[in-house]
Amino acid sequence: MPELLIGCGQRLNKLMAWNGRREWAGRVTLDINPDHKPDVVHDLTVFPLPFEDDTFEEIHAYEVLEHTGQQGDWRFFFAQFSELYRILKPGGVIIGTSPAPRSLWAWGDPGHTRIMSPEAFVFLDQSQYTAQVGKTPMTDYRFVYEADFTPQHIKINPAGVFEYVLEAVKPSRITR
Repeated sequence: MPELLIGCGQRLNKLMAWNGRREWAGRVTLDINPDHKPDVVHDLTVFPLPFEDDTFEEIHAYEVLEHTGQQGDWRFFFAQFSELYRILKPGGVIIGTSPAPRSLWAWGDPGHTRIMSPEAFVFLDQSQYTAQVGKTPMTDYRFVYEADFTPQHIKINPAGVFEYVLEAVKPSRITR
């Protein structure tokens, strides 16, 4: 059951467990900085990622996705999550943390280029398009986004950290 830790830096521990799995199962590390000695040196903003389709059961992204893309760049947002979806096995999960939007760290780190928020993840769930488009102000991005995630855990913890677990639904439930 390979698991991918992206943007690992020097921190290699598993910060969040899903389905009771607290230990790594075949951990692969990826980072842009070769000094951290990751298994794979790669820039997370360059697609495709250097992995085959349906490779990982879990992708862990601790304090990393807010360093990629730009706030308001919806093309990159959907391309990135489509790429993560591609390398996840059906039912695989993205497990991550980011500073919550109201956290002092959200824009305090000079490397943060966007906010990750619970509201943005609505746009990753194809069932939400069916439920909301034409009934709410939700923008219809299905013309560029066909991947599909179901949020399994969305929480801002007391320390001001946004925690999330998104499950890959394969095949996608996209409808038009």
